[in-house]
Amino acid sequence: MKKILFSLILMLATIQLFAQNNDIEMADTLRSNGKIYVVVACIVIILLGLLAYLFSIDKRLKKIEKEN
Repeated sequence: MKKILFSLILMLATIQLFAQNNDIEMADTLRSNGKIYVVVACIVIILLGLLAYLFSIDKRLKKIEKEN
């Protein structure tokens, strides 16, 4: 029952995305100036940092679990 409810909520959340307008001035301005690549690069660097941090925590946790 939980899986069905969760799937229904996710489907309703995606329906809302179709109602959005595609005329976003900020994105067009960043794209025309070439600054969108800087934004994407910053997001990628942040995500890679978070992933590296999570993997390092996972390694430490496995080490602690082995000791116990």
